[in-house]
Amino acid sequence: MAPANVRLNPVGLLVAAVIAICIFFYMFGVPGFPGNDRISMRELLSVSVDLAERGGKRVTEIAQAQLLEAKEKGKTKEGAKEMLTQGDLESHRAIVNGFLKTYPGITLISEEHENKPVDFNQIPDPNKQLEEVLRAVSSDQQIPLSNIAVWVDPLDATQEYTEGLYKFVTTMVCVVVNGEPTIGVIHKPFEKETVWAWVDKGHSPNLKKSSDVKPNENKRKIIVSRSHAGPVEAVAKKSFGPDTEVVPAGGAGYKTLEVIKGNVEAYVHVTLIKKWDICAGHAILKAVEGKMTTLEGNYITYYPKDNPKVDAGLLATIYNHYDYLKKLAPEMDTLKGKHKR
Repeated sequence: MAPANVRLNPVGLLVAAVIAICIFFYMFGVPGFPGNDRISMRELLSVSVDLAERGGKRVTEIAQAQLLEAKEKGKTKEGAKEMLTQGDLESHRAIVNGFLKTYPGITLISEEHENKPVDFNQIPDPNKQLEEVLRAVSSDQQIPLSNIAVWVDPLDATQEYTEGLYKFVTTMVCVVVNGEPTIGVIHKPFEKETVWAWVDKGHSPNLKKSSDVKPNENKRKIIVSRSHAGPVEAVAKKSFGPDTEVVPAGGAGYKTLEVIKGNVEAYVHVTLIKKWDICAGHAILKAVEGKMTTLEGNYITYYPKDNPKVDAGLLATIYNHYDYLKKLAPEMDTLKGKHKR
């Protein structure tokens, strides 16, 4: 039998070539274009840890000098005060300006905003080679700057900060790649503790793996916002049993860390929350095979142009995530009704 003649369609070849080129540029950036310089993710991790701790230092210094100058910047949907202090602003300046000096053109989303001119000569260079990071992370990855965004919460739990409840206070940095939380840093400035992780690459020595955090099958322990503890406690006991313990606490960063450390089984939040409050914890949870979704089970993304508000509640767990969602589902209307204004 004579061999068959195979004729290649030139139009099809052209389309395939264009698709291949688009995929290449999407993954690796366009050389020579602003914002597409490739940067070291391991260095970015070191900078993120260093700047979170630098912001935390300003938070503690302001508190020790009693220079909080607390004022109300607005109210939540539920009517609770949203506070602003010099600690928030000084931490914001330390973290954001440190990033801008190191990575000009990087996309930054911070809870606080300021338009004052900055003398970058007065800002110390962040450390790109932290020894703790180099020991824990053996490999590196080069990512185009245009694919990266950094979400910053310069002071989480401001209300508790003004009340002197310092254990709840954190400073947080989250590095996002193409909308996915990839590097998370949560620093507790008053306890001088920093937990960080780079998904699939490494984590701080004080972070346990999910296999080391065993759930308590006999008694559920859930952490919730101090201002919403009552209604959530009633729903939790109805959903998981009368022995369920509900722990009220301040700060999304603190509460997520309690889940990550295995001190509680779940973090339940029933009202609107901002993405800078949860991004860093989300990344660290991913690194230890935990999960964070809305209470409706929807995944949360962190594209810079996304709405920064998550208004469908929040659930963070290490184990049994979908079991929690399933058991909470019948009470969702109750939870929403309790907080509708």
